Amino acid sequence: MDILYLLIPLSAVLVLAIIAVFGWALHNGQFDDLEDEGQRILRGESYTVDDDQSPPADSPEKSRTT
Repeated sequence: MDILYLLIPLSAVLVLAIIAVFGWALHNGQFDDLEDEGQRILRGESYTVDDDQSPPADSPEKSRTT
């Protein structure tokens, strides 16, 4: 019975953390365009790279520029 004093608040904190992460994902646009992202791989378009990332060494994007 004493373990319930630990488990109930712990589970409440876990639920609040899950809700916070879900809210953060919604706010940052993670679920804005689900259908287009699912079909992007089928179209064969090149992917965009952020400023702080570089394309993989074996990617066709790099071979076109050299």
